[in-house]
Amino acid sequence: MSAVIEIRNLSKIFARQAADATLTALDNIHLSVSRGEFVTLLGASGCGKSTLLRIIAGLEVPTMGEALFDGKPIRGTDSSRGLVFQEHTLFAWLTVRGNIEFAWKSAGLYKEKKGEIDGWLSLAGLSEFANNYPHQLSGGMRQRAALVRALSVSPQVLLLDEPLGALDSFTRMNLQDELIRLWRERGNTMVMVTHDIDEAIYLSQRIVVMSPRPGRIADVLDVPMSYPRNRAAGDFTALRTGILKRMDFAHDVQEEYTI
Repeated sequence: MSAVIEIRNLSKIFARQAADATLTALDNIHLSVSRGEFVTLLGASGCGKSTLLRIIAGLEVPTMGEALFDGKPIRGTDSSRGLVFQEHTLFAWLTVRGNIEFAWKSAGLYKEKKGEIDGWLSLAGLSEFANNYPHQLSGGMRQRAALVRALSVSPQVLLLDEPLGALDSFTRMNLQDELIRLWRERGNTMVMVTHDIDEAIYLSQRIVVMSPRPGRIADVLDVPMSYPRNRAAGDFTALRTGILKRMDFAHDVQEEYTI
């Protein structure tokens, strides 16, 4: 498959508050993501994985090297690259229906998509809650609404910054299944950030293991398991053990500073 995202020789250096002090968040990153692939960036807090995701989104600019989307340098945000954060970021004054339609209006897609609203609400399992406001929904429902809102503008790539991290474990596992279903039905490219090894294995086709400061790619692992995956299966637990060993090997002493 063709690469939709390419990261070449990329480094990101931040200025610190102290005079002339800098922090290297990412160092010499090389990564290629194929169209339709589900890739997870896995690593401890402070390893630069969210910084890399923000560069792909166009919210940060690399200090050195380049990030390409469809062969062209990324210059700012674009509706072809959707972004979902850990917090749902729904508009509190709009209903579920209103939040989805607002995304269409912002992207200039409302006229062509207005007839699709019932289908998207059904896809999110929120048909009965279309006229509810975010405060009237559970945490899982709010995050489902945020995911579908991002998907509904038809981005080629959906970027996920620990989108399930604020949820309880049972809701989180249910939404992992929902995320796989949405990805397989829509065919988007998915790039997700997480520090949860089981989540990375359960969801991804490839796992990019990142070592901490400066953030480097320690390993890229294929996940050769079909969906749905069994967390208790031998191949699942073996891969988890291997990643734990790899992350311990890649671990360096960290300052108390998180990108």
